[in-house]
Parts: sequence; structure tokens; C-alpha cells
Amino acid sequence: MRIRLTLLATGLVAAVSALLLWLGWMLVGEVAASLPTLAPQTPVLVDGVSVPAGEIAAALGHSARTEVLQVGTVAFALVVVAAAMVSWVLTGHVLRPVHEVTATARHLSAESLDERIDLEGPRDEVAELADTFDAMLDRLQAAFDAQRRFVANASHELRTPLAVLRTEIDVTLADPDADVAELRRMAGVLRDATRRAEGLVEGLLLLARTEAAEHRAVGGDEPVDLDLAAHGALDAVRAEVEARRLRIEVSPGPAGEAAVVVGDAALLERVVGNLVENAVRHNVEGGWLAVTARRLADDDVPRVELVVASSGPELDPERVPDLFEPFRRGADRVGSGSGLGLSIVRAVVRSHGGTVDAEPVPGGGLSVRVVLPAAPESQASGSLNNGATVPT
Repeated sequence: MRIRLTLLATGLVAAVSALLLWLGWMLVGEVAASLPTLAPQTPVLVDGVSVPAGEIAAALGHSARTEVLQVGTVAFALVVVAAAMVSWVLTGHVLRPVHEVTATARHLSAESLDERIDLEGPRDEVAELADTFDAMLDRLQAAFDAQRRFVANASHELRTPLAVLRTEIDVTLADPDADVAELRRMAGVLRDATRRAEGLVEGLLLLARTEAAEHRAVGGDEPVDLDLAAHGALDAVRAEVEARRLRIEVSPGPAGEAAVVVGDAALLERVVGNLVENAVRHNVEGGWLAVTARRLADDDVPRVELVVASSGPELDPERVPDLFEPFRRGADRVGSGSGLGLSIVRAVVRSHGGTVDAEPVPGGGLSVRVVLPAAPESQASGSLNNGATVPT
């Protein structure tokens, strides 16, 4: 590019210089031709040569044009050479940031994503290119770091059930007196560890699917009533709710306004199920859980809001956003699980064009708020909001 720009600039200067030389040559001839005429027999010396007065204009014009061509040719060559040198230096200076971008990109690898151009100088198009490249590197580094953390956490989570499996098998095989009861006990432990590993793998696959869906349109277009989905999720955990003596309340939305959204029905129902399961499993004995699903009528763009709040241990507000990262359970939260529930919720909500946030409940607990685009009136009109209080 530097050579092409230099040749282009030099060619333009040469063309302009040649045009100016031609104009000078023409003007000198015109000036000589416009000299006042003398008597035909008047002797005139031109360069020491006697010239008839009638030919003085032609002689002066020829002499002047010859002088212009001689001087102009030298000046033309000097100007072209100077233009070539100046163009080469200037284009090298202008393209230096581009070379820095190229050099940085050439040396980049997964282990050196912390390199940046940090171009200083005027904020022109090249500086904008360098800043854009640095911003791209920031996003790549964040993605690589998140991927490394995810792989490390997934490996750690899978290592636990595998270690349990191997330990139980080794201990049982090392016992020569192991009877049927011991074998049955080992089989029960293996079943639980296998079930945990299976649930973790399913969660990882679902998380990968939903995170991939963030970068493309969601395939499903089924209407889903979030209020009905909440009742279904509560029915699925009713036994655990009764065992922990939790007080459950489902608040109905405005009459005639169903909390219906459109998308992948399985994923949207998984959002509600994950939020309800987390609220139950990370609750305290004798605590409470409140679910609200309603259509927001005060927005220019119709939306549906789902809020799942519950009691529980007190949480640090600064650590609440971390709960949406994979395998983040929170040191202050009780209960078991793989730590993928809220990560899946965030990925599914984003893939459907919605938002999700959480905040600690005063006195202990967590409130998660999901906002999704509402279904068109034609699809929402057939759904009924059957919110009610669920007895414990």
C-alpha cells in the first residue's frame, strides 16, 4: 500500500508539473508574439545575431520557449523526485499505526491476548481503527478468560462424582468380606454419583445451547403463559416445599391480561423451573417464596415481568451479579446444585430478547426479576392468568 500511495502521489505531482510547464511554454510564446512591431529594416541583435525587425517576435518566442523548456525540465525532475521522497516518508508515517495493528495481530495467540496498540496522537481514521482493534482484543480476552474459567469449573465439578465412583469401587473391591448389603450400599452411592454427573452434563449441554442461541434468532414461536408455568414448576417441587414447611404465594396479574411470551417453550419453562427450584433449594426452614407473573401495561413496548423472590441467608449485594456465572452458588447460600441454574436463566432470557437481574432481599434472601417481550394480543388473548395462593 505504501508503494501504491507513493506512486499515486508522485504521478499526480508529475501530471500537475507537466501541465504547469506546458502552460508556461505557451504563455511565453504568447507574450513574445504580442511585442510591438518595429520598422522592417530596423536592425535588432538577438543573442549577438542581427535579426530583421519583422522576425523579432518569432525569434524572441523561440528563445524564450527554449529557455523555459531547459529550466522547466530540470525543475520538473527535481519536483517529481522531491514529491516521491516526501510521499514515501509521509505514507510511511501515516501507515505506521496500520503496521502496528498488523504486527500485533501477527503475534497474538491465546496466551498473549493482553497486548494492545494504545495508539497515541490525533483522533483520525487510523486511530479509530486501532481503538476498534483494541476493543476487539478486550472482548476476545474476556471470552477466552470466561472459557478457561468455565472449563476449569466444569472439570472440578465432574471430578467430584467421578472420584466418589472410583473410591467406592476401590473400597468395595479391597474388602474380601463384602456381602450383599455392602454391595447394595455401594450401588446406591454409585447411582447417586452417576445421577449427579448426569445432571451436570445435561446442565452443561443446555447452557451451551442457550448461550449459542444468544447469537441467533430463537427457533421456537410457541406462546408460553409464565403464570401457568410457575404453577407447574411449584407442583413439581411440592414435596420439597412441604418437607421444608415453606409458605408459597403466587400473585395474579391484572384480570384479562395473561403473562404470555413467545419463543422456545421448553427453554422458557426451564427458566421458570430453575428460578422456582433455586428459590426452594436455597431457602431456609419455614421460609417463604413469592412468584409474580404479570403483563406490564405502562410500557410503549408490551413486556411481561416474572419475579421470583424468596427468603434465605443474607447476601452481599456486590456478589449477587456473580451468581449468574456458571458454578457460582455463593458462599452464603445453602442447598445443593450444580451452580448452572441462573446461568441458564440468563442465557435463555437474552436469547429471547429479554433482561434478567437480581437483588438481595432485606433480612435475607434473593429476588430475581425477568422481563421478556410480550406476545402479540392475538396470541395472548386465549391465555388465562390463574394466579392463586398455593397452600403449604
